[in-house]
Amino acid sequence: MASVGIRNVHKSFGAVEILHGVSIDIDDGEFVTLVGPSGCGKSTLLRMIAGLEGISRGEIAIGERVVNTVAPKERDIAMVFQNYALYPHMTVAENMAFSLMLKNAPKTERDQRVQRAAEILGLVPLLSRYPRQLSGGQRQRVAMGRAIVRDPQVFLFDEPLSNLDAKLRVAMRAEIKELHQRLKTTTVYVTHDQIEAMTMADKIVVMHDGNVEQIGRPLDLYDRPGNLFVASFIGSPAMNLLRGEVAVQSAPTFVGAGGVAIPLPAGSGVQHGQPVVLGIRPEHLKLSDQGFPVTVVVVEPTGSEIQIIGKTEGGEEIVANFRERHAFEPGETVRMSVEPNLIHLFHGETGQRLSS
Repeated sequence: MASVGIRNVHKSFGAVEILHGVSIDIDDGEFVTLVGPSGCGKSTLLRMIAGLEGISRGEIAIGERVVNTVAPKERDIAMVFQNYALYPHMTVAENMAFSLMLKNAPKTERDQRVQRAAEILGLVPLLSRYPRQLSGGQRQRVAMGRAIVRDPQVFLFDEPLSNLDAKLRVAMRAEIKELHQRLKTTTVYVTHDQIEAMTMADKIVVMHDGNVEQIGRPLDLYDRPGNLFVASFIGSPAMNLLRGEVAVQSAPTFVGAGGVAIPLPAGSGVQHGQPVVLGIRPEHLKLSDQGFPVTVVVVEPTGSEIQIIGKTEGGEEIVANFRERHAFEPGETVRMSVEPNLIHLFHGETGQRLSS
């Protein structure tokens, strides 16, 4: 195992710069997820760690060794791809042992490592099958097994669950997390699915347009997003964001379109007339006779909770989640409020988090 150091890394394709000075420290044994929308540069960064893409500027170190010019096969990493990349003419055992065959490892060693990985992943009954005889989840486990037999310093995962159905993604997510807890190998995992990032990672790196927006533990990013992009990206359903300004009378109050008025926490450090964006997590909204009015547009019961999508009097969309089984009807108006200490405030122009 080894740490991974990414230091002021830039990547350009011709005159187009894709990564703009990315710096990330990944500790030995840590599970780090790179998350962001398509085109943010996360897969490009992963391929640079693997040596499949060159580095325009900056440096990447695995352990104490800078690997900018080191060939991929000499970096002691193992990569699991989105499309499995299995050899169709080889059995499961042969696919898993292939990298060891290239290293001319003794057959007894190959067999022992394959058997160990197969036991970890529940593949022992499938070792004699071919990829065409496997389900999508089984193929992905074979790809993971091929990585495990190498016993690398670093695992790299490039959106490995994208081709699986929703139920299988949940199961594989748990398997990968359990695998990391067992092996303790440094892992870098790329995904655009923030639920995967939240549930699996020790640390999340949120990327956008080739920049790192915020780095932190999953719940830290959820509870204190550093800017509007992180606030809107982390969390499902996404945080409600209302634009308005501050009115300071006896106490600071957020005033939005259509007369929406929401008390702000004391010590927010805001000034009268300051433009702000107010953020509220859907689960933090509650029904209150003293709250602001919301017209119900859509009611979505999921069983464990009821989600409603509504509109404020200013026409802004509001999403709220309730554990209680309220009998909402489309078209009715309800009043909602939020505890001041659960409010998130962002600068109206820069989008950066304010003190609350």
